[in-house]
Amino acid sequence: MNGRRLEPKEKVGLIVVLTGDGKGKTTAALGLALRATGQNMKVCLIEFMKGDMYSGEIDGLRRLSPNVELHITGKGFFRQTDNRSIYEEHRFLAQGAVNLAKEKMLSGAFDILILDEINNAVELRLVDVAQVVELLDSKPPLVHIVITGRNAHPEIIKRAHTVTEMKEIKHAYQQGIEPQPGIDY
Repeated sequence: MNGRRLEPKEKVGLIVVLTGDGKGKTTAALGLALRATGQNMKVCLIEFMKGDMYSGEIDGLRRLSPNVELHITGKGFFRQTDNRSIYEEHRFLAQGAVNLAKEKMLSGAFDILILDEINNAVELRLVDVAQVVELLDSKPPLVHIVITGRNAHPEIIKRAHTVTEMKEIKHAYQQGIEPQPGIDY
């Protein structure tokens, strides 16, 4: 069943924030990417903090090409450390991801820009909140931006049209169950 297609009276590029301590932020963003490809929209997904482990989303997104373009810019998850060179390396990569995000956003080639785990990069000071605010404030009117990651900064939330907080109630990992392919990665 195809159903009838709805068209808004006015198209608006939304800012969507998916945050919180619960599982599902990236998964929800990927669901938006899937929905957008069904509408023949172009999506660019930039992963800020991933890159050191394989996840099924990598090959899954490649199957959505040419409607979805994926950029894995990080070196993996980062925790605060006293090792300045490790921090500088992660910050350098995150700064490159911010520049890439701006380039893709302004290119006119994409309807949706997903900035996966950028909230974490802000919290870890790999990206400055001012950089994200500038990006959001310079967003073309019809481009949608989806921001994921824990602990969304209040300045980012303030600019968002939609904010969803994922709250963990229960997780299999707490029961000693290892991450499962297709569900957790």
